[in-house]
Amino acid sequence: MKQELKVLIVEDEELARNLLKSYLKGHPSLTLIGECENGFIGVQKINELKPDLVFLDIQMPKITGFEMLELLEHKPEIIFTTAYDQYALKAFDYNAIDYLLKPFSKDRLLKAIDKVLERIGNNENSQEELEQLSAYAVNEYLQRIVVKDRHKITIIPIENVRYLESLDDYVLIYTNEGRHMKQKTMKYFESHLSPSDFIRIHRSYIVRVDYIDEIQQYEKESYMVILKDKTKLKVSKTGYKKIKEVLHF
Repeated sequence: MKQELKVLIVEDEELARNLLKSYLKGHPSLTLIGECENGFIGVQKINELKPDLVFLDIQMPKITGFEMLELLEHKPEIIFTTAYDQYALKAFDYNAIDYLLKPFSKDRLLKAIDKVLERIGNNENSQEELEQLSAYAVNEYLQRIVVKDRHKITIIPIENVRYLESLDDYVLIYTNEGRHMKQKTMKYFESHLSPSDFIRIHRSYIVRVDYIDEIQQYEKESYMVILKDKTKLKVSKTGYKKIKEVLHF
């Protein structure tokens, strides 16, 4: 008995959705259970319908495909579809099974589907073939952070972030409007925030440089930063060295 996979399309362009549907029509192993025109609806439908496979565009209005994946409770197999080849290596970070560069043929799509069936059948996560698709790396810092609180999705411009605090497997993000929580690591944010704008001052804190108001010594070789809203945060020895390097004092 052949395995049937539930498939969802998340793509903002109607022509692209129609082309995908025509390619998928009649495939013996796939059942199309829905289509979404933006990432907000995509998050809702993936968590609700729990598809086995999602064809996901990367560049969409509101939130990108990458941002959308960070908000999912259900984790399906992903085949990215996009017109921009510079996103290929970034797709590997999200454990995508393949990456289709528009315009792609039906044969190319069928090969990607075969990879999905093989991975699910063998319970494998090998990306050896995927890594040969592009030599373009994406070395970009975050311009915004997307967080989900129950059914609400909030987009936080990076310039609104005051500081971040670690909390077990989560990070608290303090902004001009309030506090948000995201399931990411401090290490992730340390490597994805511009080092000229943000400093890891302590294992528990990352602070926006221009939001620091004062640096005070309260014991021998012990310091704290006072932010513009009068919040006081501890500074480690390593963090103090980083502050000196960035602020040149």
